[in-house]
Amino acid sequence: MIKTALEDYKDMIHRCFRCGYCKFTSDYSGFNCPPYTKFRLETYSPGGRMWLIYASLVKKEIEWTDSLSNILYTCTMCKNCVEKCRFKFSEDLVNIIRAAREEIVERALAPPKVRDFLENVDRQGNPYGEPREKRSDWSKDTEIKRYERGDEFLYHVGCVGSYDTRSQDAARALGDILLKSGLSFGILGNKEECDGNEVNMLGEAGLFDLLIEKNIQKFKDLGVKKIVTLSPHAYNAFKNDYPKDFEVMHYTQLLRDMIKDGRLDLSKRKENGFDATITYHDPCFLGRYNGEYDAPREILNSIPGVELIEMERNRENAFCCGGGGGNFYTDFMGSEEDSPARIRVREAYDTGAEILVVACPVCLTMLNDAVKMERLEEKLKVKDLSEIVREICNL
Repeated sequence: MIKTALEDYKDMIHRCFRCGYCKFTSDYSGFNCPPYTKFRLETYSPGGRMWLIYASLVKKEIEWTDSLSNILYTCTMCKNCVEKCRFKFSEDLVNIIRAAREEIVERALAPPKVRDFLENVDRQGNPYGEPREKRSDWSKDTEIKRYERGDEFLYHVGCVGSYDTRSQDAARALGDILLKSGLSFGILGNKEECDGNEVNMLGEAGLFDLLIEKNIQKFKDLGVKKIVTLSPHAYNAFKNDYPKDFEVMHYTQLLRDMIKDGRLDLSKRKENGFDATITYHDPCFLGRYNGEYDAPREILNSIPGVELIEMERNRENAFCCGGGGGNFYTDFMGSEEDSPARIRVREAYDTGAEILVVACPVCLTMLNDAVKMERLEEKLKVKDLSEIVREICNL
């Protein structure tokens, strides 16, 4: 975890806000920064945000206000600015935002919605503030068992998959697939703890360290060696911020490998009538943060009858759904016509696809809601990739 003081970034910040390339697409034909796309004010661009951080938190030339806090937290941490940065310090851009947020949290200046998110995780282990005792309710009436020492994989569902009604469907779908494959796995149920990825992105370093400590101890006590995650957010935290005491895979990587070694056979579905035009949305924490663009596409391309049509913005140039950095809860981006999720849904619809496929519970809930707001329910379905594979397997 990056703990460098904001002061140590001051030279980078000064260079950054004098540029501005990073808010564009790769070919500079349009805007790819979600907050700037929505608000069209320079203060909401990466460079403008850096200027505010420099003037207020570094140089102390202007007073920090609630308005500045809201601007800082509109950033979805999508890492588009990292992809587009023309300077060598590009990897530090999200770390600068995180360091600024750490200072804001430390000074008790975070917006109320951010405080609620963090307090809920601290008290109940999830951002929704739902009881810990309900964390495993999604698995009732399934054959998914609790993890036992000796199981090959721990299936980590995460907060969104455990509590969000739409994302629970994806959690069950993946569980059904893993059961069908014969994989030895289990879940923690009500003992599962938040992975802390969004806690880290929101700037609560102390709580994130506590979550790491609690999770690592739990994994060690149970003898966990391998983890498969439903969420790219959990995958990112486990892979990049936790001690390297276990192997972690995102579920698309595991399913891709199962298809390759024959544990999953999707080749006969065309005979049963599965013919669909599909487009795929790249989750930021799977793609930009971890470089995994191929596994989901390999799965889709292995299904006879599926035609995969790419949106114009895809892979490292994909447009964020707007839910990252806790925005699926804090909702600083709103749900108006120019919100990132609704823009992304319109892009998916323009491809002519019947199904918009995601591989992230945050993207699933954000884009599913956006389809309803766009009144496209009868024309475009949003499905998690796990739901597509389960359907192919006739489960």
